[in-house]
Amino acid sequence: MPEHDRHGPIDPAAVPARLRSLPSRLIGRTALHADRISHAHLATAGATRWQYAALVTLRDGGPASQAQLSDRTGIHRSDMVAVLAALTEAGHVERAPDPTDRRRNVVTLTTAGRTHLRDLDRRVDAAQTDLLAPLTPPERAELIRLLRRLDDHHRTH
Repeated sequence: MPEHDRHGPIDPAAVPARLRSLPSRLIGRTALHADRISHAHLATAGATRWQYAALVTLRDGGPASQAQLSDRTGIHRSDMVAVLAALTEAGHVERAPDPTDRRRNVVTLTTAGRTHLRDLDRRVDAAQTDLLAPLTPPERAELIRLLRRLDDHHRTH
């Protein structure tokens, strides 16, 4: 059953102290807020977080096959097809046959895609600022360090 606050604000005083103190619940709720905030910022540019991830991966890692993009972003291969279709239609990426293996396509970031990505980077930065607004810069750095540590630990176990 979905949590009540997905449909409106929840009174923190009504939530039992035990629930308010569970790290797993707090991380999950913060993830919901992060998704909502990021989605809102990206949507103003007609983009999704998956499109952003694909564009960043192409910019930072260079041209790649759909399978490589899927592996690098964690986006399921069947979902990657739709992501790339939207990015291709918008002129942000190009797909061309791989010269070493004609059975697959290589995806490349276009000039328009680079321009679009710079805009998306600004929007994502603004989303991070909104999400972390109550924290000081040192607290933000510490939170990121701790989240990376948790992610690194659980990714390998």
